[in-house]
Amino acid sequence: MARHHQAVCRFCRREGMKLFLKGTRCDTPKCAFERRDAPPGMNVTRRGKLTDYGLHLREKQKVKHHYGLLERQFRKTFAQAERGKGNTGEALMCLLERRLDNVVYRLGFGKSRAQARLMITHGHIVVNGRRVSIPSYCTRPGDVIRVKARTKSTDLIKANLAEVSRDVPDFLHRIETPEPEGHVLRLPEATDTSLPVQTQLIVEFCSK
Repeated sequence: MARHHQAVCRFCRREGMKLFLKGTRCDTPKCAFERRDAPPGMNVTRRGKLTDYGLHLREKQKVKHHYGLLERQFRKTFAQAERGKGNTGEALMCLLERRLDNVVYRLGFGKSRAQARLMITHGHIVVNGRRVSIPSYCTRPGDVIRVKARTKSTDLIKANLAEVSRDVPDFLHRIETPEPEGHVLRLPEATDTSLPVQTQLIVEFCSK
């Protein structure tokens, strides 16, 4: 599984906003962004006004880091959105929200998207009764995401649910049974995204 090998809090500081890359830690005084919100590097204050290219780049980087994608993965997702019908920006955000690691995170099963990806690759999650070990799996309306029926898996999810107080978005529904499960009710819309983003800037940047 591809991963970033540097401190992810640097991404929040670079974008000037919390991207919630460390789950519940981001809501505590230990959050690095709260303690030092200046950009990473030797500079101690923010630079002047960004160029037009810089504005477009930062918007793309913000979305890419928020959902935990590498550049090649992001470009592949954008190309898929571009081939579809309708608004490319909205289609891109819909595809990102439908990723299995994002759905597991937004259901509250994982503290962060990074943990959700590990849970999927380690076999803690099943979709429609079948094990899915691919974090980028694209969920569909009607899919049922369950915790694997084993003590190690259920204990992990229940511990996360007890700690996480995150609201479940409207396109998902969570049922807290002995083996917690979630349902995908419909395709996510622009109002369901978990990050304020100007998708038109991303489309313009990636279309050059």
